Amino acid sequence: MDDNHDLELILRSRTPIVIIESQDEARMLQLLQSIALRRSTTSYMPLFRWSITDGLQRLDISLEPQLLNSEPSDVLKHIRAVTKPGIYVLLDFHPFLDDPVHVRLLKDICIQFRDIERQIILISHKVTVPRELEVYCARFNMALPSERERSRIVQKAVDEYARENPGSKVQIDPKAHKLLIKNLAGLSYADTGRLARNAISVDGAITKSDLPHVMQAKYELLNRGGALQFEYDTATFSDVGGLSRLKAWLSQRRPAFRGDENASHLDTPKGLLLLGIQGCGKSLAAKATATIFGVPLLRLDFGTIYDKYHGETERKLRESLKTVDVMSPCVLWIDEIEKGIAGRGGETGTTQRVLGTFLTWLAERKSHVFVVATANDLSALPPELVRKGRFDEIFFVDLPSAEVRATILAIHLSRRDQPLGNFDIIELAAAMDGFSGAEIEQAIVASLYAAYAKQQSLATSHLLAEVERTRPLSVVMSENISAMRSWATGRTVPCD
Repeated sequence: MDDNHDLELILRSRTPIVIIESQDEARMLQLLQSIALRRSTTSYMPLFRWSITDGLQRLDISLEPQLLNSEPSDVLKHIRAVTKPGIYVLLDFHPFLDDPVHVRLLKDICIQFRDIERQIILISHKVTVPRELEVYCARFNMALPSERERSRIVQKAVDEYARENPGSKVQIDPKAHKLLIKNLAGLSYADTGRLARNAISVDGAITKSDLPHVMQAKYELLNRGGALQFEYDTATFSDVGGLSRLKAWLSQRRPAFRGDENASHLDTPKGLLLLGIQGCGKSLAAKATATIFGVPLLRLDFGTIYDKYHGETERKLRESLKTVDVMSPCVLWIDEIEKGIAGRGGETGTTQRVLGTFLTWLAERKSHVFVVATANDLSALPPELVRKGRFDEIFFVDLPSAEVRATILAIHLSRRDQPLGNFDIIELAAAMDGFSGAEIEQAIVASLYAAYAKQQSLATSHLLAEVERTRPLSVVMSENISAMRSWATGRTVPCD
């Protein structure tokens, strides 16, 4: 798409008001000035810029701002009184569109447009048009930089660094350079240039170490609604005990997701649904998925999406999913998904629309996003979500076996600098039958406190005493867990 050409077509369409929602104000003004210069040889239209701080200023020729026209009413009255054609760019005029006087003045200008072409361009981050003016308006959406344009922006940042640091040459890792250009997708021209300059200025190089910082900064620019969280601390599968089938499944699909040349004939994996018992590693597996794929991890919090105002919940979800698309390649983790799309009392109408929006995005998305959804309450999941095709696979995370419990014990003891030779891991794993991974970790934490209180080193006896005092979830809620296991048999793939 050629922004210059498309914007000029809209301006020539004789629409009285053109609305441009953009944060890239400088680039928009640059585009308008280039159009004004081109048209000076054909249908000449002077170009003016207005802001409440500077007043009215002519841009196609160098003139000082007219501060006497700085008030919104004054500039609109001035435009209405002018008897010659012109283009008037009003910056951040959106707060003044609630005033009936301003609406009437704009309507007067629009009505008289057939006689005198005084075209208004409203540039702001967001413009809500009064219904009286909608019939006179057209909108222009500036395209984001293409891959070729992003490459030029990065090269410009490289050249700028070389000029500012004589004798220094930017060291470029070709693979990192290619990934940087890819990961800058979805940002404005200004933000693309800023992040490219930041990546280079740190060490005068473009390396793989720059990419996580670029993605973090990109997320902070895009996610202004708060429903998405950038998970800075991910995990590796060495931190996860068991889940051997899940690990193998993800390892098989890693080349296809990362776009390796030898896997180009394979379909890109879409995602998986992790069902299972609380505390058995579903969240940790979601974090480790991002690590194994080598991409950022985003977490969608359905709790912050729901809003009391009609339509706001769906809008927030659409905006969040749009941000996820722009952040691709990434892993999207939706924790306890049943709480967001199951019935919520009187909000069932809203939740049905939320479910529809989410399912449509799952089916139609083209972005490079791998979805990991976790759930504890199987009965609350709608059938539309769990049917085949929504996710590549549905895994069930059960209580760990004795072998897996031994691995989990070793992981958590080692993490706390406890020599494994001091413990009877086999005896402890047998004693912890029915314990989840989280309960095993908590038993170690509590035992360390008990040993510290007695001024002793942690030993097997401390852990066995804590196990004796603990009633795991598998005992407290044995009926629920039995029902969950029964449901999962034949419907899901065991993680171990």
